[in-house]
Amino acid sequence: MSHLFSLAGKTIIVTGGTGILGYTFNKAIAEAGGNVVIIGRSKEKAEERAHEIIQNGGDAIGLSVDVTKMEELEAAKVTILSKYSRIDGLVNGAGGNMAGAVVQPGGDIFDLDFQALKDVVDLNLFGTILPTQVFAQEMLHNDKGSVVNISSVSAHKAITRVLGYSLAKTSIEAYTKWFALESAKRYGDKLRFNSLVPGFFLTEQNRTLLTNEDGSLTSRGNDINRQTPFNRFGQPEELIGALVWLLSDASAFVNGSSIVVDGGFLANSGV
Repeated sequence: MSHLFSLAGKTIIVTGGTGILGYTFNKAIAEAGGNVVIIGRSKEKAEERAHEIIQNGGDAIGLSVDVTKMEELEAAKVTILSKYSRIDGLVNGAGGNMAGAVVQPGGDIFDLDFQALKDVVDLNLFGTILPTQVFAQEMLHNDKGSVVNISSVSAHKAITRVLGYSLAKTSIEAYTKWFALESAKRYGDKLRFNSLVPGFFLTEQNRTLLTNEDGSLTSRGNDINRQTPFNRFGQPEELIGALVWLLSDASAFVNGSSIVVDGGFLANSGV
C-alpha cells in the first residue's frame, strides 16, 4: 500500500515554496521521496530551504522566480530539466493578499482600490495559470502528471473584506475543473488537475487580520474559530496528507476535484 503514496523518482515543483505552507509542502514531498523544486521570489530563502532538504538526505533546488512572468518561468523550466530531466508534479502555492485589496471595516464598498484588486487577482489566478502553462506540458512526456492548485474556503463561502482574494480563488476553482476536463479530452489520464482547499491557517498574509501583536485572536479570528467546528486554526502539517495523496498514484482516478481541509468550516451552517 505504501508505494501508492510514494513520490520516489518524481520531480515536484512548489511555487510559493518560500512561504509558511510552502515550507511544509516542500518537506512532505521530500519525505515522500520526491525531488523538490522550491520556487519563490527570494533566492536566498529558496536556496536555504533546498539546502535544508539536502542536509536531511533529500534532493532539492531553490529558484527565484516571479510566477507572473512567463520568461522567468521558461528559464526555470530549462534549469529544472537540466538537473532532473523530467517534471511530474506542480503545486501552485504562490499567492496571498495585499493590504490595499482588503476592505476595511466601515470602508466604502463603492470606493474600492481597483489596482490592488487587479494585483491580487494577477498574483493568485495568473500566478497559477502561467506556471501550469509552462510546466504541465512537460508532464505529458511522462506516464502521469499531477497539478494541485491551492484554493481557499473563500471560493466557496462569502468571506467579508477579502474581495480580491475571494475573486481569484473562486476563479482558480473554475480553472481547475475546466483544465481537468479539457486535458482529459485531449490526453486521457496523463494529466490530473485538482485543488486543495484549506480552511484557516496562520500565514504571513493573514496573520495581522486574525491575531493581535501579543498573539491573541482579533474579533475576526474569534469569529472564524466559532464557525470552525474544531474551534481552532489548522496546522500546516494537517494539509500534507491530502497534498501527497493528490500528487501520488494513490489518487490516480481523482480529477477536477476540490479537496477540502478546513476543520468543518464549510460544512457548518452556524446552527
